[in-house]
Amino acid sequence: MKKLLILLLVSALILSGCSMNRTSADDGPVYALVTKAQGNTYNEMMAQGFQEVIEQAGGNCLIYNPQETTAEEQIQILQSLVSQGVDSITVAANDADALTDVLQSAMKQGIVVSSVDSDVNVESRQIFVNQAAAETIARALAEAVYEICGGEGQWAILSATSQATNQNAWIRAMRSVLEEEKYQNLRLVDIVYGDDDEEISREMTQKLLEEYPDLKVICAPTVIGLEAVAQVLTEHPELETKATGLGLPSVMAEYIEGENPVCPCMFLWNPVDLGRLAAYVSLALVNGELTGIAGEEFEAGDMGVFQVEEDESGALQVVLAWPLKFDTANIGEWKSIF
Repeated sequence: MKKLLILLLVSALILSGCSMNRTSADDGPVYALVTKAQGNTYNEMMAQGFQEVIEQAGGNCLIYNPQETTAEEQIQILQSLVSQGVDSITVAANDADALTDVLQSAMKQGIVVSSVDSDVNVESRQIFVNQAAAETIARALAEAVYEICGGEGQWAILSATSQATNQNAWIRAMRSVLEEEKYQNLRLVDIVYGDDDEEISREMTQKLLEEYPDLKVICAPTVIGLEAVAQVLTEHPELETKATGLGLPSVMAEYIEGENPVCPCMFLWNPVDLGRLAAYVSLALVNGELTGIAGEEFEAGDMGVFQVEEDESGALQVVLAWPLKFDTANIGEWKSIF
């Protein structure tokens, strides 16, 4: 029966144009991952790690990539998964509030629900698989802005969507860090949103450059956004504005290498490992190895032992690692890895 339901869902999604990858639909637990949108290299790498672990464990893996970075498309997919009765749902939220009802409905039906990369409301999931603590990311980015600006001057943020929980958490944490005396001469002049779309991100970058001719740094805590900023700055070599943020070494190497790089440094974790960890969490929840209590530990294959912990609000999470810093000194060794 489950195989029939999966095949019916696949047919429906093909007709609707949703991008989806899946393993076989044989009997056994079904683990679904809903990413933010298709065409996003970061999402694809995260999904790759998730699928790898689920397949190795003998589970059935479904990967859904919405056409647009919207809550509406994610809700449609999630509703289908709830109707289908999968065993586990993992989602990288485009909007935390908008997904609450459908995810709560999933949990009421006994479906394991976790979030990854971009969290949902705490009452609509069991565990959040966090790439790194918000304050850790915020301090890394704030320090990068400080160093590139020489300790003073105007800078701006180009984020993903205005509803993205991870982006908003990092920006809030950065604002808090910037209240410290060390950063008092830095002036955050604007926060704009590129919707994780290359063209929109490019347009918003141009807008920032036109409105703030003295802008020293644009910080983009989003893979697509950072590449777009670097592209625009490369097209305007007469400008002294620099980029920093969160990006993929394979994508950003050309903007980091050289004597006067457009992007002096950036940060990220391994997105494949983030997907793998999310899969191990899903497996542990379905198998009953995790019950959702702070302090619980579980094995994540060759990644080692991880512990469930509480964030600053008391919500449960599992944290992957500290972000890695990439600059001219090490980008060469990382650009072929991810």
